[in-house]
Amino acid sequence: MLNDIYNKRIIELAGNIPRLGRLDHPDATATAHSKLCGSTVKVDLKMDGPVVTDFAHDVKACALGQASSSIMACHVIGSSAAELRELRETVRRMLKENGAPPEGKWADIALLEPVRDYKARHASTMLTFDAVVDAIGQIEAKANGAEPAAAQG
Repeated sequence: MLNDIYNKRIIELAGNIPRLGRLDHPDATATAHSKLCGSTVKVDLKMDGPVVTDFAHDVKACALGQASSSIMACHVIGSSAAELRELRETVRRMLKENGAPPEGKWADIALLEPVRDYKARHASTMLTFDAVVDAIGQIEAKANGAEPAAAQG
């Protein structure tokens, strides 16, 4: 039942999203959008080498998109590009391939595990992870002297 995915903790995370807003001078901005439900997450990211130093986001999403964005905002600062790419793949596998949820500082993502049974909710749950990885790619492309192919703003 949908009540399984919209539990009290998900609603708490969705209602208390840290780091809302925009950064004045981000290194990159990326937007992820779910055509299915209309949810959109826009992230601003600053990095020093491979490490995230600042983050803000504009979240116009359902409770699941808000909850995953809330978890991201709590732990993204200090995370590396490689860690965040692996996190995105771990969450994708959790939802689509019955993979295990992440552990350590990202363990709260296990709260989203019941979403795997609701394919229509996968895209909104993945928005923040997709946008962060997109922004990282933009920053790395700029650092390597190339314009990113999929830059969104």
